[in-house]
Amino acid sequence: MFVMANKSFKVFWLIIGFICLVLGTIGVFLPVLPTVPFYLVTTFAFAKSSERLHNWFINTKLYKKNLESFVERKAMTLKTKLYILISVTLVMGFGFFMMARKGIWVPCIILAVVWLCHIGYFMFRVKTEKKTDEEK
Repeated sequence: MFVMANKSFKVFWLIIGFICLVLGTIGVFLPVLPTVPFYLVTTFAFAKSSERLHNWFINTKLYKKNLESFVERKAMTLKTKLYILISVTLVMGFGFFMMARKGIWVPCIILAVVWLCHIGYFMFRVKTEKKTDEEK
């Protein structure tokens, strides 16, 4: 019984991993979808489902470009940080604007607090590192 449950969980994490991989990859091209959170979930899900898939993913160009420095050193290049902050600000700003137009203020305040926490996290908690040789 335990073996079947363990296998079911591996399939569950495999499906979650592929869904997040697809969404994160779409997020590379569409600033509306955040890439980094989806790739973090992909890494976690693949690690839970299959060591082989996990090793494959952490050796991809997408992982190395978007996540490796963050996962290993909790650091990102200034370009990556700015891209994330600008994308999030645009998406949240649009949501804020649409809700404010309708006079829906409580969600606007919540969104503003989340935005400020997001900005604070990236400014003060995520270190800024210099570009690597590949990015120059």
